[in-house]
Amino acid sequence: MDVGVHVGTLGAVMLYFRQDVGRMIHAFIQMITFKKEYNKMERHLMLALILSTIPIVIIGGLASKMGLTDIWRTIEIIGWASIVFGIFLYWFDKHSKTNLILANLSFSHALIIGIAQIFAIIPGTSRSGVTMTAARALGFTRTDAARFSMLMSIPTILAAAILQIKDLLDTTSLTIGTDLLLGAGLSFVSALLAIAGLLKWLEKSSMTPFVIYRVLLGVGLLMMVYS
Repeated sequence: MDVGVHVGTLGAVMLYFRQDVGRMIHAFIQMITFKKEYNKMERHLMLALILSTIPIVIIGGLASKMGLTDIWRTIEIIGWASIVFGIFLYWFDKHSKTNLILANLSFSHALIIGIAQIFAIIPGTSRSGVTMTAARALGFTRTDAARFSMLMSIPTILAAAILQIKDLLDTTSLTIGTDLLLGAGLSFVSALLAIAGLLKWLEKSSMTPFVIYRVLLGVGLLMMVYS
């Protein structure tokens, strides 16, 4: 089921951002074939995306091998992370300048957002939430902050799916095969609707509703722990 959810989500992101993905694939092919003429913007975005992924691959891999993600997966940590990082999102969304678009993305911007993504190894943080927080703190518009965050999810989700494929190949259970298809289908549809809805909302409104959801979720979880 986990593999199915990852595959479905990955498919939705790649379909929605198919033009960006196509341009980056084109840039990658041009780079490895040493083409002298290439689109600088396409190659720059591709390299920025790769750079932003390196921190989570290194730190996330180490955390996984050390078993930290399992140790931290408690209701208390999830609750506090939801609240704290929700407040960070609210603050930077409200007080940051909005003077940058994706065309202004530099390698230093990409690295900073990539470093922020490391916090996603803490359960309850939200990978998309923390990367959009970092992008907003740097001054990117809400829609472009969300757009780059979604593009960053492609290599991250792909890596997570690959790590789980071996376990799937070790079994021939028909039930697991059905779960895979069901998980992929449901996650594909829900992710596609969520991406479209989020970007449409951010064109005219702030991230406050998502902050409220995170804070209420965190408070509810902490009430369960401390009551």
